[in-house]
Amino acid sequence: MTLDRRHLASLLAAGAFAGRDPAAFAQAIQGTATSEQRPKVGMLVYPDMILLDLAGPLTVMSLAMAEIVLVGRDRKPVATDIGIPIEPSASYETCPRDLDVIFVPGGLKGTIERMDDPATCAFLAEIGHRARFVTSVCTGSLLLGAAGLLKGYRATSHWYVRDLLPLFGASAESARVVEDRNRITGGGVTAGLDFGLTLAARLRDEETARRIQLVLEYDPKPPFAAGTPEKAGGELTRDIRSRRAPVLAAARDAAMRAKQRLEK
Repeated sequence: MTLDRRHLASLLAAGAFAGRDPAAFAQAIQGTATSEQRPKVGMLVYPDMILLDLAGPLTVMSLAMAEIVLVGRDRKPVATDIGIPIEPSASYETCPRDLDVIFVPGGLKGTIERMDDPATCAFLAEIGHRARFVTSVCTGSLLLGAAGLLKGYRATSHWYVRDLLPLFGASAESARVVEDRNRITGGGVTAGLDFGLTLAARLRDEETARRIQLVLEYDPKPPFAAGTPEKAGGELTRDIRSRRAPVLAAARDAAMRAKQRLEK
């Protein structure tokens, strides 16, 4: 089954309120909103992206009554990291140019491929200079950097590629969410919910974001103290880096190529 924007949003949101209509429940949180009042959020989708990077923010944005546009290089379904295909609702060419938000999820293998794709970088550069908010989760910030959208900004990324951000002129920070003017970047994978709630507060208000957080029962208490290199310790962190060494080296090479293109 290929998931398009409507089906994906409904499935994700339904997990928070079984038996309720997602649109009706969003209205119960937010109240009614006209099309002019609904923020327009463009979410990039690409092969090998991490589904959870998209799912968390998409769930929050749907509950915030945003108008969601899933944007692909074309309209062909793209396979995520776990094989579930996502169907874009717009291509780079047909995507609305009046987006309030452009959002880029991560997924290192796919991110590397998109960093080397001139069409993707050109699209993000164009939309990024128009949008109210330029945002990402996980390794998606590398794509923002490759598009020239992070120079002079503070930003974060997944911990094992965060050190690449200065190649794009960004100041790397270790945090779940980093806000710098209209740039909002989230850390790795699970930080998507933190990011989504932060963005909801900016697009709507803090009260709405708090309501969404309660509906999602977002109060994480992980079973293990291993969610950051600092908590996991040196041995486990080195082991993960060692196992990921080839793709991390490929990410650095792609970042260097992007840096050279931006400097021309």
